[in-house]
Amino acid sequence: MSEVANERIDALESRLAEVEGYLHVEEARGTVAELERQSAESGFWDDANAARETMAKLARAKEDVAGIDAAHAKLEDARAAWELGQEMEDKDLLAECEANLDSLEHDLSELELASWFTGEFDGGDAIVNITPGQGGLEAQDWCSMLLHMYLRYCERRGWKVTINDAPAAEQIGIDRATITVSGKNAYGMLRAEQGVHRLVRISPTDAKKRRQTTFAGVEVLPVLPDDIEVEIDPGEVRVDVYHASGPGGQGVNTTDSAVRVTHLPTGIVVTCQNERSQIQNKATCMQILRSKLYELELQKRAEALDELRGPKTEIGFGNQIRSYVLYPYQMVKDLRTGCETGNVDAVLSDGDLDPFVVAYHRWVVGGKEPASIADEDQ
Repeated sequence: MSEVANERIDALESRLAEVEGYLHVEEARGTVAELERQSAESGFWDDANAARETMAKLARAKEDVAGIDAAHAKLEDARAAWELGQEMEDKDLLAECEANLDSLEHDLSELELASWFTGEFDGGDAIVNITPGQGGLEAQDWCSMLLHMYLRYCERRGWKVTINDAPAAEQIGIDRATITVSGKNAYGMLRAEQGVHRLVRISPTDAKKRRQTTFAGVEVLPVLPDDIEVEIDPGEVRVDVYHASGPGGQGVNTTDSAVRVTHLPTGIVVTCQNERSQIQNKATCMQILRSKLYELELQKRAEALDELRGPKTEIGFGNQIRSYVLYPYQMVKDLRTGCETGNVDAVLSDGDLDPFVVAYHRWVVGGKEPASIADEDQ
């Protein structure tokens, strides 16, 4: 084991050097010094918006530097534990070395992933919309399953989630869902989920227990920074209010707190019932509408399909990006990358999506071919 650990130390040292290059760490150290100098100047907060933007840049640069510094510390700890363990023939120290290397490997994977997010909005927050497609009542149940999967995934990554709208369907599942995800690289990570998701299972609503194929669409949009201007004519917006219901509706059937905003020229409809206040729900609706209109403008300008949303396709057969098969066998497979697993519960119940997300971004940047997820329990 000790020789293997030594080889891992050398390999991870080389990998760490590569990651430093990806992240331009020395440049980031200079950025930290310069932004700290700016933030210490008198009058820095006179322009509050500019100051907040500068402080956000400073925080991101510090985070990159801190991540690399922490990785170097773990590498040195692992090397010291290995050398001392070899000298003293201490199995506990050698085990400590292995544990440090495992932790370092995970950290480097996270740093590598972050280095791929170079888009304007990749590092920021995301809006996720889940819409039922072909499959009738089953599609509404499938939407609720996907919502649970994404909530667990966000929890695993330590992201904050606000459920803006997720009204219960009349019989099973939900009519739709809109959530806002706040956290580092939330949009960059979650845009891997953009597209049609297909479920194959024995129908829970069919007395004859026949196999059913169901579809749901997932749309991922960036939360636009305040400095991105999107003009919305108040005269082109209709605002309706109604009783809140379902998840997030604290004032269910007591106040007209839920808000529906319709942009008349485009027909875009946004709803929110998360807050008790109409004013807060309307503000959230307008934020989501801004993102949708910004994306629409990009599509008008672009000759090719824009990067924010990908192709607009029917939420049904032949358009899926990923299949979740529960019967006659169990398998989740991404049709873009070939990444797959037989541990369906880990994906749907526990939100273990990182292997699919990482494989997607490797596929996008043209890096290593994505390998299938190891499945020891299959």
